[in-house]
Amino acid sequence: MKKFKLTKELKEQIITDIQNYFHDERDEEIGNLSAELLLQFMIEKVGPAIYNQAIRDAHSLVTKKIEDLYGLEK
Repeated sequence: MKKFKLTKELKEQIITDIQNYFHDERDEEIGNLSAELLLQFMIEKVGPAIYNQAIRDAHSLVTKKIEDLYGLEK
C-alpha cells in the first residue's frame, strides 16, 4: 500500500487540533513533537482500518448504482 502523506498545511492544522483537544478536554499541554508523534501513530494504526472501510463503502455504492443501471434495461 502506498504510504499516506499529508500536505504540510493539513498536518500543521491537525497538530494544532490535537494540541487544542488535549488542552480543552484533558487540561493538558502537549508540544508540537508529541502531537506530531501521536498523529503519526494514529495514521499508522487507525488509517488502514479507515481506508479499508472507505473502500468497502465505495464498493457497496458502486455495486448498488450498477444494479440500478441494469434496472433501466428494456
